[in-house]
Amino acid sequence: MSSATFTRAAERALAPYWARIQQVLEADVFHRARQVAEHGSARVLSELHETVQWDDGTLRLVRRHCSISRDQVGSGLLLVPSVFAWPRVLTRSVHPDPPQLAYPARGFGAVWEPRTTDAMEAVAAVLGRSRTLLLSELDTPASTTRLAMHCGLSAAGVSQHLIALRNAGLVTAHRSGRSVLYARTAIADRLLNP
Repeated sequence: MSSATFTRAAERALAPYWARIQQVLEADVFHRARQVAEHGSARVLSELHETVQWDDGTLRLVRRHCSISRDQVGSGLLLVPSVFAWPRVLTRSVHPDPPQLAYPARGFGAVWEPRTTDAMEAVAAVLGRSRTLLLSELDTPASTTRLAMHCGLSAAGVSQHLIALRNAGLVTAHRSGRSVLYARTAIADRLLNP
């Protein structure tokens, strides 16, 4: 099989999942950036994966018998969230590029899980189709604009639905720069995935 044929086949196989993959990866980057701002990079590195340890300025990969010190990093360490790396981390170190560490993104399993239509239909009967659709799209935090594009609704309509869902305790809102990102609460997760 030629590389072009393989690429086309892979693109077709993954096409139904691209939006979910992008949401999971963007949410992971947002989460890690927020962690760095609030708690520092040492905490982020320590929480990436069970085999990754940050200790006295050295990043250690347990069971792989390798470590990277600050002196070796030089131009930095590139963290790469992935939905394909589980159950381990993947590394790449080729001079002059900075070392790379691909790790399982938070929520990567949700990309591959099918939605249960029975639960969705039951929730839609109570909340309405549009609000249920919005809740189902919030596997990862998203803005009003992004939800409007993904759901085929107007931004004003999405905003009204999100206010109602927030008042009901089904979504939360967090400011990120100039955007407000909405996230599903644990209560909403239980409604959609009983």
